[in-house]
Order: sequence, then structure tokens, then C-alpha cells
Amino acid sequence: MQNDKPIAAYIILFIPWLLSLVFISTPITSYFIAWLGSFFIFYISFTGKLKSLPTDRPVSAQLMRPIFLMQIVFAGYMAVTSIFYFLDVLGYRDFEKVNYYFLVDENKLMLTAQCQRYYCLAHASLVSGILIFMRYPVENKYYVEKSKLANLLFFFALITLPLAIIFLKVPGLSQFYQQFNSLSFIAGTLALAFAIPLRKVFNTVICLILYFFNFYAALVSGFKEPIIISVLVLGVFLYPNYKKVITLTFIPILLGLFVLLPTYNKVFRANSWGNGVSDDEARRLAVNAVLNPADDESNWGFFVGRLSEIEMFTTFAKSTPDHIGYYGTKLIEQSVTVLIPRAFWPDKPSTEGLVMERVFNAGVVFMPSSVSAKPAFVVDGYLSGGSFGIFLFLFAYGAIAQSISIKAEKLFGGYILGTALIFSGLFQMLWRGLSIEFLVNSVFWSYISMLVIFRIFLMIKIVQRV
Repeated sequence: MQNDKPIAAYIILFIPWLLSLVFISTPITSYFIAWLGSFFIFYISFTGKLKSLPTDRPVSAQLMRPIFLMQIVFAGYMAVTSIFYFLDVLGYRDFEKVNYYFLVDENKLMLTAQCQRYYCLAHASLVSGILIFMRYPVENKYYVEKSKLANLLFFFALITLPLAIIFLKVPGLSQFYQQFNSLSFIAGTLALAFAIPLRKVFNTVICLILYFFNFYAALVSGFKEPIIISVLVLGVFLYPNYKKVITLTFIPILLGLFVLLPTYNKVFRANSWGNGVSDDEARRLAVNAVLNPADDESNWGFFVGRLSEIEMFTTFAKSTPDHIGYYGTKLIEQSVTVLIPRAFWPDKPSTEGLVMERVFNAGVVFMPSSVSAKPAFVVDGYLSGGSFGIFLFLFAYGAIAQSISIKAEKLFGGYILGTALIFSGLFQMLWRGLSIEFLVNSVFWSYISMLVIFRIFLMIKIVQRV
């Protein structure tokens, strides 16, 4: 696949952002131009109008590549969900005007529109980085026998799960627990998607047990993301073979989760985290609350304050650069120091402390609060250098994610093991965009794990040279 357009053509992705700047004095118009701009960017990237999509596989069979699922989750969560907060600022609740005499806070409205413009810029920068570094087909120096993939994924899932548990028990290695637990889930779900059409009954049963084990763990985690990701990934892997069934079932299921999970999570957390109730009992109470909602129950507060992080962004935008200057390269420097093992630097600052320092400085939360309100990656880009910082950070983000995906496909013989398993399993943190210190540390050690797994696969001849 060739680069269809010169680099200058990528300016088309930034047109919505530039247009929103023209209407900066009318914040409602500016907001909607920027918000709708993300849908324009989705359209341009998914239709291949700027750069042709990879032709080595059908689109339905390459959805785990960064241009598809990573972009949808990252940009969707970042830029699209802000509509609820925006409507709330305008005086709406549950999509209905609460009071026609409601006085809109003009300062809050201007800040919201400003941050949405930053989101649009970030989305355009992310996709530019992905597309410019998207070079397919990948020239594979290694291969895996396709006939062995189904069983390989099955056994890989069974091996990585106990490995994850071992890492959890060893002090200082919990990060590798997250990596291998995610790998086990992805491998098990992929193996399930292979086993069903091949009618491998034993593999299907075991993989279903693994899947529901992971799904139960997600239910009692107290977080909404693992539950949604569990359903989303299964749907993506099954989609190539069962397009109509998945479309008719999984899309309504995902929409239902967005509606029901706020109540479930609120009740679960209140009982498990607040009242010391066992996870099983908290889960039962949460399910009961979902099935028997109160008449005045509304999820609007969740959609406004939890589903979107734009309110937090506006607080940072209000303090920087007017009261707190841009951080420049400080956050990047902190990210590098985080990589140094504590064994070599016993007094190394806490990563959590480094991140929360700028949260306290901006007044997002106040000391000695126990609330963790870490800024998203796009916010760190803004704090480092305003609009230019966002462009630089998000372009690099897209370029690095795409480059890692291609590297994984080169090492592991193609899309299935390279992107669907290794990239999606080890680098799932790229779907959301953590604070830069946590992100750099996770990506670095996941890359090391990828190289170690490759060497093991090569040594035992799972992966072979072409």
C-alpha cells in the first residue's frame, strides 16, 4: 500500500479545528464544529479517502489495527462523550431543558468550547500520526503455520493466566500481571473466535470458561471499562465470521451497557468499597438495582461527570497558562526517570505523586484528598505547550502506536499474532491514553515483554524465519 497523498494533504484532517477557531467568539457554534469535526475525521480515515486502507485483509478482519479500534475507543471517549457535559452547561438534563430562564455560565461555556477545539486538534493529530506511519502490507521475515493458530492461541491463553497470577504474587512485578492477564484474556477470546467456526467443542468450552472468568473479574472490579472492553473485543473477533448476528446483538448489548453500567457501578462501589460488603454480595445488590431501578433514577450525572473528562480539562485550561506556566519538557523528563528501576534508585519519586502534583497545582482536587484525578494524555500535551504541545504529543502517540503494531506483525508473522494478540494484549493502555508518566512506563515494559515473547517463540519454533 502506497502513501496516496502528499504530506500536505493531511491538512484536511485539521479543517474542522481551523474552522472552529474562526467561530471562537460564538462558543456554541465553535463547539459543535469541533465536536462534529471528530465524525468528519472518522469518515475520512475509515473510507480511505486520504490514505488507502490496508488491502491484505478484509476490513472486518483487521479491526484491531490502530486506525480502527484504537481510534474509535481513544477519540470516541475523548472527543465525542463531551456532548453530555456541554448540554449540561446549557441547562439540559436528560436531553430536556430544565428551566427556560436558566442563565448559562458564559465563562464555563467558553472553556468547554475551547477544550473541545483542543480535542478536535488532538484527534486530527492522532490520525495523522497513524496514517503517515501506516505502511502495508507488512514485509514478514517470520511466519507461523496457519493450521496451528487455533491450538496455539488456546494453549497460550492457558499458560499466560497462571503466569499472570505468579507475577501478582511477586512484589514489584504487578505491572507484568496486568500485561499477562490482558494477554490471557485476548488469547482466550481469540481462541474462542477460532474454535466456534471450527467446531472444536473442547476448546470452545474451556475458552468460554476463561471468558466468563475474566468477565466476572471485570464485574467485581468496580470499573466500567473492563466490562465494556470484554464485550467489545469478543464482538470484534467474532464479527468476520458472523457479521449479521454480531451487528444485531452486540451493538444493542454495548448500548445497553452504557445505560445500565452507571447504576451497577455506583451500587457496587458503594457496597464493596464503602460498606465492606463482599464482592459477591455487592454484585448481587448492584444487579438487583439495575433490574429494579428507582422511579427517579437518572444516569445523567454519570454521563456528564464520569463518562467525559472535559470538565477536568477545563480546570487545567483555566489555570494554565494564566496562573501556572506551561511545563515544557518537564513531563517528558519525569517520564524518563520513571523507567529507572527502584533497585537502582531507592529514593525515586512516586509516579502517582509526580502526576498528582500538577492536579493539585491546578486545583482539580485539593490536598490531602485521596481522590485520584489523573490528567489524560491530551491534557498533558496541553500542559506541556498548549496547542503545539497537543499536536506534538498526539501525532507522536499515533505514530508510535502504528509503528508498534507493524513491528509486532513483522515479528509474529502477521495480523493474528502480531496485532490481534500481542499489540492488543500488551498495549491495550494505548486505547485510552493515560498520564504520560504511566503511559511511557507501560509502553516501554510492554515492548520489552513483546521482544522476550518473540525470542521464546523463535527458540521453540512457534515463529520461524521465512
